[in-house]
Amino acid sequence: MRRGSIIFQLAVRNIRLNLLRSLLAALGIVIGVIAIAAMGMMGANMTLMVKDQMSEMGNVLTVTHDAGTDGGGGPGGGPPGMSRASNDDEDDSYITESQFRAIRSAVGSNGTVYTVHSTNDRFSAGTRDGRATVYGLDPDVIPRILNLSDGAYPKGESGALVGASLAERFNLTLGSRLSLGDEDEGTHTIRVVGIVEERGMSFDLSTDMAVILPEKAYTSFYGNEEQYNQVNVILRDIDSADATSTSITERLNAKKRQVRVSDASRMLESITSTIGTMTTFVMAIAGISLLVAAVSIFNVMMMSVTERVREIGIMRSLGTQKTEILKMFLYESAVLGVTGSLIGAAGSFGIGYLVVVSLLGSADHFFEPQSLVYLPLAMLVGTAICILSGLYPSWRAAKLDPIEALRAE
Repeated sequence: MRRGSIIFQLAVRNIRLNLLRSLLAALGIVIGVIAIAAMGMMGANMTLMVKDQMSEMGNVLTVTHDAGTDGGGGPGGGPPGMSRASNDDEDDSYITESQFRAIRSAVGSNGTVYTVHSTNDRFSAGTRDGRATVYGLDPDVIPRILNLSDGAYPKGESGALVGASLAERFNLTLGSRLSLGDEDEGTHTIRVVGIVEERGMSFDLSTDMAVILPEKAYTSFYGNEEQYNQVNVILRDIDSADATSTSITERLNAKKRQVRVSDASRMLESITSTIGTMTTFVMAIAGISLLVAAVSIFNVMMMSVTERVREIGIMRSLGTQKTEILKMFLYESAVLGVTGSLIGAAGSFGIGYLVVVSLLGSADHFFEPQSLVYLPLAMLVGTAICILSGLYPSWRAAKLDPIEALRAE
């Protein structure tokens, strides 16, 4: 035990004698650890944020027209003007009233079913113009699915809700008036009676940059009465998602494919998988700095062996075993690795926090285990690379012939 302690002290002494060179070698490990940990924490926080936002929508199914069956148009409302002029009951790019009733029957008591009209249209607010998604919803359903930050829910056909981002960007307040459409196609003036709370990423309705109208107000201007862009299902129990989805597809797609059912939980899995792949890729790029650090450590250790050939010869002649020479040089590389990793981990904590806040705008999940686990992981990788880089120089030092080593100048 005492002999092992002396070997370790000799390793530390050599690092002190070549302090600047050792610090420069350890700097590569510091940079590599910071890069890997910071990128890993950013990816973890992004994944947790997405899960947090979409978990509230995990009980939602959306049913849309399956455009792949007949080459028809997608479920969107089409260009502004087209949806206003078209009120053709044979237009099968929408979900019809009879299909909606079939969907509601298939869902049964498993959840709440409601229809959604939607299009994208121009609007003007005072002297400013823009574009926004326009939704038409059953006024009885609106209070059950949307929360307001200000105002009240619409009661007449002239009242409308606007999303939080739209209100902020165009300085809309309660009582503001919007003109939907344009002069060529016709306009429809509405009054803002409420502002919807910010929802962020959404699976069913993207309301942050949207105008929400009562259904009658929507169809009186855009047409397409009893023709819906999508039907949403709010499940009472998220565990019934698969059974409900199967029930809908079996009921409506028995003879030919008419609808497509999308499950929020499956989309969440797809998004998190994509984020995980991107995070791994970015961490691999960041890991290149550790490869550079490994070359630097290898170079430092080889120089150390070359400079200390005579010292190694004296130690071997005094009875020092080959394994002890091997350990001495491995201790050096391990000390460099642990020191660089510790400094890198400390830097990663601060830099990682800044990266997460600056890129994601929130650090709500920064201190969760899924995020902080990248600190010890990066330290472990950094230390392991240092030790691996020192294996060959240590082996070479241990294999030196004592007689030849003593003859070295």
